Amino acid sequence: MKINKNKKINTNFIYKIIEKDILKNNSLNIKTRFPPEPNGHLHIGHAKSIFINFNISKKYLGKCNLRFDDTNPSKEKIKYINSIKKDIKWLGLKWNENIKYASNYFKIFYKYAMILIKKGLAYVDNLTKNQIRKYRGSLIKEGKNSPFRNRKIEKNINLFKKMKNGYFKDGSICLRAKINMKSKIIIMRDPVLYRVIKIKKHHQTKNKWCIYPTYDFSHCISDYIEKITHSICTTEFTNNKILYNWILKNIGTKNRPKQYEFSRLNIENNIISKRKIKKLIKKKIVKNWSDPRLLTISGLRKRGYTPISIMNFCNYIGVTRKENFIQMSYLEHFIKEDLKNKVKRAMAVLNPIKIIIYNLPKNYKKIIKIPNHPKIKKFGTQKIVLRKEIYIEKEDFEETSKNKKKLFINGKVKLRYSYFIKAKKIKKNKLNKIEKIYCKCYKNIINKKNKKKKKISIIHWVSIKDSIKTKFKIYKNLFKTKYPEKKKNMIQYIDKKSKKVKIGFSQKDILSKILKNYIQFERIGYFMLNNLKKNKNITFTCITKFKK
Repeated sequence: MKINKNKKINTNFIYKIIEKDILKNNSLNIKTRFPPEPNGHLHIGHAKSIFINFNISKKYLGKCNLRFDDTNPSKEKIKYINSIKKDIKWLGLKWNENIKYASNYFKIFYKYAMILIKKGLAYVDNLTKNQIRKYRGSLIKEGKNSPFRNRKIEKNINLFKKMKNGYFKDGSICLRAKINMKSKIIIMRDPVLYRVIKIKKHHQTKNKWCIYPTYDFSHCISDYIEKITHSICTTEFTNNKILYNWILKNIGTKNRPKQYEFSRLNIENNIISKRKIKKLIKKKIVKNWSDPRLLTISGLRKRGYTPISIMNFCNYIGVTRKENFIQMSYLEHFIKEDLKNKVKRAMAVLNPIKIIIYNLPKNYKKIIKIPNHPKIKKFGTQKIVLRKEIYIEKEDFEETSKNKKKLFINGKVKLRYSYFIKAKKIKKNKLNKIEKIYCKCYKNIINKKNKKKKKISIIHWVSIKDSIKTKFKIYKNLFKTKYPEKKKNMIQYIDKKSKKVKIGFSQKDILSKILKNYIQFERIGYFMLNNLKKNKNITFTCITKFKK
């Protein structure tokens, strides 16, 4: 068995398992799959699963199938299928051959369900969903048998055929495996295998079926049909593995797939659950699945994250069985790493306050030539203009400050690429808010290193006359709490200031600095240019800000 050694992928316990399997069987053809349910958009947790499954196939020169586990048409939509395909392609990955659907195997699932019935290992149950839950018991209370559990095989066969032919209403009847209602593992207490779901049409099979297999029943059989060698999933499915193996064993399969689990991805101050994201959309807390505050792939793409940054992040965090929470700063680190040598730099002011350099002449104009990137010569140079009136950030000034990084009355800072200035006086409006700051500049030390031991801060700026009004969309984590997934009422922890729109100023020629829609605004962060619209301000979305 050959290994693709060109891919620098972090090793983990799954690779070690696979390599042991290869040593036992050198002719083993590794095959994985990514099996999303088309009931929502992909998120960063799916990206981790995609990374694992697709890179296993690359490393061991195998194949990775994309299979939609479309067994619950009441929650599935074709738009989700399209968005999933788009996201995987955008991440730069290719699946093996044609896309697979669990619905392609509905006839086979039905045949195997009949095999279990004929073996006396499945029965048709008339208990309602709530009754089944009640009979199932709990972790501290044993389950009890359904009154319909001991129906004769012939009766179960006839009822199951009637289910298929549409004789029963939704929720009135189901097919269950006959395992052990006293099992310590709740999922083994006669799990449901088939249920009635009458809808107008399934997005793939149209009106052919009115009964649908559960995920647990269809998933393992789909893996077997597609000859998957290693079925990789998150630890929440650890107990499901027992059912996975029970089903495959009792329908008479050989050379069965092996299931292995890794810890799901959790990121602080964020949620990943599709069910909870749907709740946020329903309550109009976020607009849709592509809201830049969500960690969906479409949301990250809209925020400005690149495929490389997401894949590098997934590689870095590794694969373990231990549950943990990752800081959002790790994901931010990888977008910064990806963009730092790929984009030009410029200056912009998001919260402008006016500076008047009173010791410069009225029509003063100083053209300063600076690099578009301090380390990338091929990006060339640009010209910025210093005039008597400029904008700086409000947060870079405090009237009286002990913070030496700020400008304050009789305090001195250096304008980036230009002069040192000292604040002398301020002008306030009727609301006692600062309107203007009058500063004195020191020309004799332009572009020279300060010889004094005391460090003087450098701040960014734009000339008022040589700037253009610009809109900036700023996003923060959606939740104030680190662990919103653990909260009963996550809504009360929403940060209402997680989205801000600021009107500031950028260099007048800013569009000439954009490379592939990206730019770094010095001292602020990385930004992505939004689609330009007629008679609208130039708009940038903040991908990630620098810490000051």
